[in-house]
Amino acid sequence: MGKGRLLLFPLPFQGHINPMLQLANILHSKGFHITIIHTSFNSPNKSNYPHFTFENILEESPTGCTSVLGNVKNIILLVKLINEVLFVPFQDCVKKLISNSSAEDPIRCLISDALLYFTQAVADGLKLQRIVLRTSSLSSFHVFHSLPLLLQKGYLSMEDSQSEAPVLEVPPLKVKDVTLTFKNGGEALYEMLSEIMSGTKAASGLIWNSFEELEQLILPTIQQEFPIPNFTIGPFHKYFTASASSLLAQDQTALSWLDMQAPLSVLYVSFGSLAAIDKTEFFEMAWGLANSKQKFLWVVRPGIIRGSEWLEPFPCGLLEAVSERGHIVKWAPQQEVLAHPATACFWSHCGWNSMLESICEGVPLICSPCFGDQLTNARYVEAVWKVGLVLENGIEREQIIKVIRRVMVDQEGKEMKKRMSCLKEKVNLCLMEGGSSYKSLEGLVSFILSS
Repeated sequence: MGKGRLLLFPLPFQGHINPMLQLANILHSKGFHITIIHTSFNSPNKSNYPHFTFENILEESPTGCTSVLGNVKNIILLVKLINEVLFVPFQDCVKKLISNSSAEDPIRCLISDALLYFTQAVADGLKLQRIVLRTSSLSSFHVFHSLPLLLQKGYLSMEDSQSEAPVLEVPPLKVKDVTLTFKNGGEALYEMLSEIMSGTKAASGLIWNSFEELEQLILPTIQQEFPIPNFTIGPFHKYFTASASSLLAQDQTALSWLDMQAPLSVLYVSFGSLAAIDKTEFFEMAWGLANSKQKFLWVVRPGIIRGSEWLEPFPCGLLEAVSERGHIVKWAPQQEVLAHPATACFWSHCGWNSMLESICEGVPLICSPCFGDQLTNARYVEAVWKVGLVLENGIEREQIIKVIRRVMVDQEGKEMKKRMSCLKEKVNLCLMEGGSSYKSLEGLVSFILSS
C-alpha cells in the first residue's frame, strides 16, 4: 500500500513547473501517490506523467494573464493576479479531493510554490498541512527577505544606482545588484514579497532545490529567518534522467551539431524562458559572439527580442558572420547540451534551474542577470563560488569578447573549471546514501508521514 497522496501546485511558468514536477517524481519514488493541480495557463504535458493524476482548476486562462505573460516588468502583476483569481477554484478543487479521499489513500499534505502565497489560507481553512517549495536559491530568498532592511538603509533610493559599493547587510551583493533586483517594483513588489514571506513562515515546512554544501554559509541565517523545518534535497533533476516537462519544443539539431565539435570548444548561450532583450543588445551579443573566435550554440527563443518574432532583426552580413562559428536554435535540450563533451562554458541569465544544471555538469558560467533572483545568483557565481564571471554594465561587444576569452581561453578560466569540477563532485556525494541531500529527503518523507 502507498504512503498516501500529496497535492502539488506549481506556479505556471517553465522555471517553476520543472522543479515541481521533478519533486513530484522524487516523492513518487518514495511511495507517495501524486496529484498535480494546475490551470490551462501553461498546462503541463500530462502524457509525460502517466503515474500522476491531474486536476485542472480553471479551464480558461485567468483574465488578463496571457496579455502580460512574457512582459518582464509585469511579472509582479501577473503573480498578484494569479493569487487573486485562483483562490476560489483552488479551494473548491482541494475540498473535492479531500471529500473523495479514502483511508487507504489519505491526503497527507499540500506542496505549493512559495509565490502562490494564497494557498496558505486555503490550507488553514481546510486544516491541511502546507509545505512550501522554493524554486530558487537560499541566498536569493534571504535577499528578498531583507527588503525592509534595505529600504530602511536607503539602498533603493541612492542616487548612484550603478554603484559598485558593497551592500554590507547582504554580501556579496553590490548596490547596483540591489537596485536592479527591485527596480520598477514599487509598492506592488513590496506587497507581494511581504505576502510570500508571511505565507512561507506560516507553512509547516520549506523545501529547497539546492544542496547544503553549495549554500552552507547562508543556511543558518535562513533557518533563523524561517524557523520551520528546512529540507535541502536538491538538485532535483539529478534524481532522474532529463525531465520531459519543457513547455517549448526542443531542437535536437543542437546535439547533432555539438557532436561535430571538438571537446570543450563550444560556448552555450541561453537566457531562459522569460528574459527579453532589445535589438541593440541583441546586435551586440551577435557581434561579440561572431568576433570572439569561439564556437557557440545560441538559443534565440522566439520573442526574446522585444518587438520581433525571431531572427528578422539581423542586419545584412551579421547572420553570415554568426553562422560561420555558431549554430542557432529556438530552444535546446539544455541538460543534454551542458552534459555534452563539446560544451566548455554557459552564458546564462542565471535562473536557478540553469545554474544548478551547469554546476551539476561542471560547466563554468558567464552571467547576464536580468531581474529578480538572477542578480544574487550571478554575484555568488563570481564572488563566492568563483566559477564564472558577471558581464557587468549591460551587453557590449568588446566586453563580451574579453569575458569569453577570460573564461574559455585564459588560465583564469582553467581555475574556474577546476572549482566547478569540485562542486560537481560535491553534488554526486550529497545525493549518495549518507549524503546531505539524501538524509534531508529521508527527513522530509518522515516529516510528511508523521504529521
